[in-house]
Amino acid sequence: MAVEERWHRIAAVGRERWNRHHQSLLCLLVVFLCVIAALRLAKAFPVLLWGPALGDAVDLRQRHLEVHRWFASMPVYSEFHFAVYPPATYLILWPVLGWLEITTARWLWAATEALALGWLAYLVVRKSEANTAVERTFVALLPLSMYATAATIRNGQLIVHLLPLLLAGLLLLQHGKPGWGRDLLSASLVLLALVKPTVSAPFLWMALFLPGRLRPAALVAFGYAVLTLFAVSFQELGTVALFQQWLARGSALAVREGTANLHTLLAAVGLEKWILPASLLVFLALGLWTYRHRRVDFWLLLSVSAIIARFWTYHYPYDDLLLLLPEIALFRLVKRGPSSEGSDVAAAALLAITVIGMLVPLRLLIRSSSLAVFLTGGNAAIWVAVLVFLMRQAGATRERPSTGQKVSAGTPG
Repeated sequence: MAVEERWHRIAAVGRERWNRHHQSLLCLLVVFLCVIAALRLAKAFPVLLWGPALGDAVDLRQRHLEVHRWFASMPVYSEFHFAVYPPATYLILWPVLGWLEITTARWLWAATEALALGWLAYLVVRKSEANTAVERTFVALLPLSMYATAATIRNGQLIVHLLPLLLAGLLLLQHGKPGWGRDLLSASLVLLALVKPTVSAPFLWMALFLPGRLRPAALVAFGYAVLTLFAVSFQELGTVALFQQWLARGSALAVREGTANLHTLLAAVGLEKWILPASLLVFLALGLWTYRHRRVDFWLLLSVSAIIARFWTYHYPYDDLLLLLPEIALFRLVKRGPSSEGSDVAAAALLAITVIGMLVPLRLLIRSSSLAVFLTGGNAAIWVAVLVFLMRQAGATRERPSTGQKVSAGTPG
C-alpha cells in the first residue's frame, strides 16, 4: 500500500472517530485546562506580588533596578550581567516601573498583566474561527493554562504584555482602509511590543511586507530611533559605546543561558563566535520567506514568525508563550474541515501534541536532569514539526493562490 493511500485511510478513520466523540472529548479537555489554568494562575499572581526578595518576581526586580539606574544617569550595562535589553526598552518600561517603589510596581505590573492576558485571550478567540461556546472556551484557556504564562507572571517577565500589543498591531495592518490614523495606531502597538526585541523583531518583516505600503514600517523605525536617542541622552556614554556594551552582555548571556534555541546549540558544539552571524542569517532568511509568501494566510505567516522568534536567539521557557500563535493557526486549519491531502487531521494531531507539551510542569523543564533534557528536546522537536507543516501549508497556498484561504475581514477589537 502506498504511503499516501495509507495516510488517507488513517485520516478518514481519525475524522470518523472525532466526529463521533468530539463533543465529549472537547468538554473533558476544557474542564482539564480550566483546572490547570486555575491552579497555575492562583499560584503565579501571589508569587509575583508577595514572593521573597531574592526569589520570585526576579525579572521584574531586575528591570525595576535597571530603569531607575538608567534615568538616574548611572551605569547599567557595565554593572549588571543581567542587563541585556537595548536602551529603548528602559524608556518603554519607565511609565510602569520608573516612578514607583518596587512594592507598588509589583501591584501595577500584576494588574496590567491580568489585563494583557485577558486581551490576548480575547484576540485569539475572536480570530480562531471557533463557533461554539465549548470551542471558544477551549481557545481562551490555551494561553491561560500554558506553563509559559505562569512562569512569565511569576518572574515578572515581558511576553504577556507584549504579545497582545504585537498581535493587535499586526492585525490592524491587515484589515480596514489604510490611513494615517490606523497606521499610527498599529505602528504604536508594534513599537511598544519592541520592549523585548528578541521576541518581537522577527515579526517586523510582516509589518514591512504585508500592508503593501511602507508607511507603517517607517513609522515603527522612526519611533524606535526616537526612543533610543532619548533614552541614550540619560547616559554619559555615547550611543555606539552603549550598544557595544549591550551586545557584549547579550552575547555573554546567550552562551550560558536559555533553552532550546540556536544559541545554545552553537555553544554546545563550540561555535560561540557564530552566534550573532547565525541569528542574523536566520532573521534575513525569515524576511525573504515572508516576502515570498506575503499573500498567503496571515496566521500561517504569523505562526512561522513565532516559531522562528522562539529559536533564533536565546530564550527561557516563559517565552514559549510564542507557541500560542501556531496553536491558533493549527486550530484554524482544523476548522476549515476535511482536505483532500488530510492536512486537517495532521493539524489536529500537531495541535494536540503541542497543547500537551505546553502543560508540562515547568519545574521539570528547568531542572538539571536527563528528564529536563528529554522534555525540552521533545518540545523543540514538536515545534520543528509544526514549523515544517505550516511552511508546507504556506507553500501550497502560494502555489495555488486561487484556492488559498483569504484573511477574513475584521479588527482586533
